[in-house]
Amino acid sequence: MTKTLVAYFSASGTTARTAKEIAEAAGADLYEIRPAKAYTAADLDWTDKKSRSTAEMNDPACRPEIEGTVEHMEQYDTVLVGFPIWWYVEPRIVDTFLESYDFSGKTVIPFATSGGSGIGGAEKSLREHCPKANWKQGKLVNSGAAAWIKSLLGE
Repeated sequence: MTKTLVAYFSASGTTARTAKEIAEAAGADLYEIRPAKAYTAADLDWTDKKSRSTAEMNDPACRPEIEGTVEHMEQYDTVLVGFPIWWYVEPRIVDTFLESYDFSGKTVIPFATSGGSGIGGAEKSLREHCPKANWKQGKLVNSGAAAWIKSLLGE
């Protein structure tokens, strides 16, 4: 029997709601990718060129520290990774997560929330950061997350 994990980063709560819906529909475990230093509203102000999120996204090598770890990551065969789209890709903290574990042989499926950007740029970036995973096509899931995951898992 395969075991599934839904790992997600959510800055405003939107992706968290979607991740919880997916985990419940898939009967999966849930893990929140939490920054060691929480983001403030000022940190997330993308219109401020000096905000923390802008500085992180302008530095491709930036890897924000994560609080906690996934216990027994080796037990998961499938990992769904959720995040909001920032600057057309995943937030750098998602790269920290992907580079923290060995995804060799695991099926990884991205999902994202966004007010206007697609997931294509993030999918390309994710594959580059985690090339040993068996990547499946992701989806921008602003609604209908339960139906999407059930169709994806063949339920």
